[in-house]
Amino acid sequence: MSAAVLTDSELSLTLPAQDKMAELMGQVEDKIEGIRVFATPGGCSGVSFGMTFTDQLNDDDRVREYEGVKVIVDPATLEHIRGVEIDFVGEGAEARFVFNNLQPTGGGCGTCGSQGGCS
Repeated sequence: MSAAVLTDSELSLTLPAQDKMAELMGQVEDKIEGIRVFATPGGCSGVSFGMTFTDQLNDDDRVREYEGVKVIVDPATLEHIRGVEIDFVGEGAEARFVFNNLQPTGGGCGTCGSQGGCS
């Protein structure tokens, strides 16, 4: 069974992000399926986002291949990142992936950084 295709309207990657992901994939010696984008509930923003290498492809995952790199998203994460663009910006120690066009998640507490803030 093949996973459903992830469309540009659901998640897109800039060329710098695609290039960096391909570079990172080339450095991994383990057999992996691709790069999983994930959402984790909690924190002041309500949801945190990240990426990790994965060796699993689940039946309900959505997948998009960019120049040999599979980007994998599960249905729960897709609800939070629909319409997001992943970019790679900066140089040297300041270089990082950024998630553009994130929608407000309705989380937050307004007091992070202060004593008794988010828990």
